[in-house]
Amino acid sequence: MSQQLLGVKISPYLVTATAPVITAWTMLMSTKDGMPLMLCDASLLTIERTAATTALAVDMLAPANADTLSIIGAGAVARAHIRHVLKLRTWKQIRIYNRSKSLSADELCQELDLPTELLKVCTDVEEAIRETDVLMLCTSSATPVFDINLLTRPCLITSISTNAPSAHEVSPQILTEMDVYCDYRQTTPYSAGEMVIAARETAWCVENVLGDLPELVTGTCTKPSYRRHVYFRSLGLGLEDVAIADSILTYLKEQER
Repeated sequence: MSQQLLGVKISPYLVTATAPVITAWTMLMSTKDGMPLMLCDASLLTIERTAATTALAVDMLAPANADTLSIIGAGAVARAHIRHVLKLRTWKQIRIYNRSKSLSADELCQELDLPTELLKVCTDVEEAIRETDVLMLCTSSATPVFDINLLTRPCLITSISTNAPSAHEVSPQILTEMDVYCDYRQTTPYSAGEMVIAARETAWCVENVLGDLPELVTGTCTKPSYRRHVYFRSLGLGLEDVAIADSILTYLKEQER
């Protein structure tokens, strides 16, 4: 990242009478003279960063022979997740389930450039997660979106949730039953809704986090054995957003030369 740079990322969650309004903005400033360098709508950047973070976790944590991928959610974030993990394993089936609206398999395959035989649109969550190897939760739900008892074998579960207060896509009570990882252990366990609640109401504690992305990448933490489910929670780091914005600023400057 460029030197002499200060970055700020904001992403307010605005409650309305209908659907919540979620925006994202990143601002870069020079630490030489305090002048603004760039203000960008970071909505798309946040989507791609979120998906890329999950993809890194899938690459680091999913079994090498994983071939069944399930996704709950079908919005822009979910579709970005599919794109980012598509080449990480040899997937034999990708299943997608969305709670709020019907989906067109043909349209999804065309948008994501997938063979029609690879993608299956499911009509219920049980069908979507049965016998899966990787389950990616890609919703804006503030409450659990599936029942862990529907999983028929140990799998990797990834979650992003939303920035609503205490939001969680999995039940806090099930953390004690899983091997838990996160994107950054210094921040995520103290802010992710299910982790905060679990630490307060169950025997689970932040010390139970087995590793984070820096430790996984550097090989300084234990990899899962898959004797039970594996859970990865991504909260997102402002520093990641600032780095992406800086890369864009650098690219734009190069195009002007």
